[in-house]
Amino acid sequence: MMNLAIWLKKNGFRADQVQTFYPSPMATATAMYHSGRNPLRKVTRDSEAVDIVRGDKRRRLHKAFLRYHDPNNWPLLREALKSMGRADLIGNGKHHLIPTFQPSTDGSYVSARRKNSTVAIPKAPKPGLVLTQHTGLPPRVSGKAPAKNFNNHRPR
Repeated sequence: MMNLAIWLKKNGFRADQVQTFYPSPMATATAMYHSGRNPLRKVTRDSEAVDIVRGDKRRRLHKAFLRYHDPNNWPLLREALKSMGRADLIGNGKHHLIPTFQPSTDGSYVSARRKNSTVAIPKAPKPGLVLTQHTGLPPRVSGKAPAKNFNNHRPR
């Protein structure tokens, strides 16, 4: 995972979300998860073993490596990199994975999409135009009065 995180940083990728794998029936990945063997080759007692990530601590560490850019993950990554003997990846340069300083964070996460999104206020449509979500329907406001219905708009 550390090598993947280094590759992600070198190529400018920043994972916004990371999904935990939970095995589902009748999937090849499920066979691999439960047996610990590579199901793409003939499965025998001597077949190729596959490292399976089980347990919350390793899953959190893998998620932290994939989200190396999130300051909330930096303390966990610093500890892991030091224990792996890779303290050379901790620093403030471009070739380092995480910085040495820790900004004050509240532990929350705000999606990059939510930070950069803006809601456009629609203009009154032409009479007779049916509005849908894709053609300019005003956004739904939860817990408040319904938005103005532009379908019944008549010019004065």
